[in-house]
Amino acid sequence: MQNPTRHQTGARGEARVAREGLPRHIAIIMDGNGRWAVRRGRPRVSGHVAGATAVRRTVETARRLGIEYLTLYAFSSDNWRRPPDEVAALMKLFRRYLAAEVSRCVENGVRLHFIGRRDRLAPELQRQIAAAEDATRGETGLHLRVAIDYSARDVMVRAATQLDPRRPATRETFAEAIAAAMHDTIAAPDVDLLIRTGGEHRLSDFLLWESAYAELVFADVMWPEFGEDDLSEAIDSFMARDRRFGGVTKAAGAAS
Repeated sequence: MQNPTRHQTGARGEARVAREGLPRHIAIIMDGNGRWAVRRGRPRVSGHVAGATAVRRTVETARRLGIEYLTLYAFSSDNWRRPPDEVAALMKLFRRYLAAEVSRCVENGVRLHFIGRRDRLAPELQRQIAAAEDATRGETGLHLRVAIDYSARDVMVRAATQLDPRRPATRETFAEAIAAAMHDTIAAPDVDLLIRTGGEHRLSDFLLWESAYAELVFADVMWPEFGEDDLSEAIDSFMARDRRFGGVTKAAGAAS
């Protein structure tokens, strides 16, 4: 049997891997940018700049490994409470990222999509987001979802208000309402593997509904230093686990 983490060569010479056993959907809480910078005597903003490089590195690795969906937590709704200078710098960084990375996404078959609120973003950033989504709409190699002004609890509250009171709610109809509430038109599957960097062990209001059965990996490495080996190790950990979804393994069932 092939090792699903071994690279093969595709028709265009691109590295790819067999998908068997890999997580379809990986979500990452990119934590530790500010602390990484402060520990080096630098302003916090420099940590976010370094974090953008880690984003590019992680996207390239995920695409190469054959991951189908990657969701990155870039800016939570609670992050508006940060110092105005830091928020302004983050928004500027988002605009720079879009300007620099859209063509790279097209070249590498990456579809870019943003989830979360948009009404509180600057009009220019909203236009850039819409243009980036439109430019990459036909790409199918990797679905990259970036969460900006995102709160899972707020999304669920908005979803609940959109349900038709004349029809019984189901998990499927609620999931559809959640997708609509956060502008998610890609219809990503539930999260298989959720990674948090920076040494913290909490979910911080991120994809709470979609991560009901996600495998969790908490890494001590700060996000700017997160690399290919870190992602591969998290995936290896995922693949070594026994996902039962409330049931029992086949071996356990046979033994009983």
